[in-house]
Amino acid sequence: MRQQKDTRRTFSQKKKGKPNDLKFEVEQDSELLVFLLGKMPQKSRNDVKVLLRDKKVFVEGEAISQFNQPLSSGQKVEIRWEKQPEEIKIRGLKIIFEDQYLIVIDKEAGVLSIATEKQKENTAYSVLSEYVKRQDPVNKIFVVHRLDKDTSGIMMYAKSQRIQKALQENWNDNILERTYLAVVEGIVAKPVGKIISYLAESKALIMYSSQNPEHGQKAVTYYELTKSSKKHSLLQVNLETGRKNQIRVHMKDIGHPVIGDDKYGATTNPIKRLGLHAWVLSFTHPVTKEAMRFETEVPQVFLGLF
Repeated sequence: MRQQKDTRRTFSQKKKGKPNDLKFEVEQDSELLVFLLGKMPQKSRNDVKVLLRDKKVFVEGEAISQFNQPLSSGQKVEIRWEKQPEEIKIRGLKIIFEDQYLIVIDKEAGVLSIATEKQKENTAYSVLSEYVKRQDPVNKIFVVHRLDKDTSGIMMYAKSQRIQKALQENWNDNILERTYLAVVEGIVAKPVGKIISYLAESKALIMYSSQNPEHGQKAVTYYELTKSSKKHSLLQVNLETGRKNQIRVHMKDIGHPVIGDDKYGATTNPIKRLGLHAWVLSFTHPVTKEAMRFETEVPQVFLGLF
């Protein structure tokens, strides 16, 4: 039976002369600012807001800057006094997390995940390879999963074949959440849906759906309508499987192709890019076994349509 932790305060050891990080456990649902003021009565509201602004407050390992972030009972909150490394922005991507095992990035639309026969340079892979080799010439990175060139959002790469293998071989167990945002043509009448089909690739390299299990790999997509206008719908999309072009094909299947996706039936491109964004990625760290969760901002060009 798990021992109950002291919910008031625990300390982690730091180097001599540096303040100890603070760790708290949430006892009842609250908002972050209210919770911190209760745990640190010696701090003013302004003091706490400065900690949030400087990204020294972490909830379940994720830096939080919103003072009204909701907290649930049992969550872990930390104050880390040392200055956190700045987000690193390099060509076409932003590094949002890095340790000795992994790199998590926010990729811009228009950037390839890896090289193709037509383009070898200026891919996310080549840019990150250059980046890690500047730290040590023997360093390498390894592809874990991919995003389409015109899809923006969160990806991760491994720093060794061992980590790559650990993630890929247990992909469905390791991945806790993969949430995309998709802007599609038309108004989706059914606000919540589940799409199941079997995907295969044609000789023309276009993916297509079949209801015959012998004609492809099973693909399962869940969606929820979040916003709509006269011409478009914004969907929150979750993947149970990760097949090539899965969301794009399934949106075509329900009669609402992703905007800008002429390959799969779209006739409009109001934002001059594909309306698909990898919004949230949550996974179990292959070494530390921590639950890691990363969320990017919703692209403003998406919101501008609504």
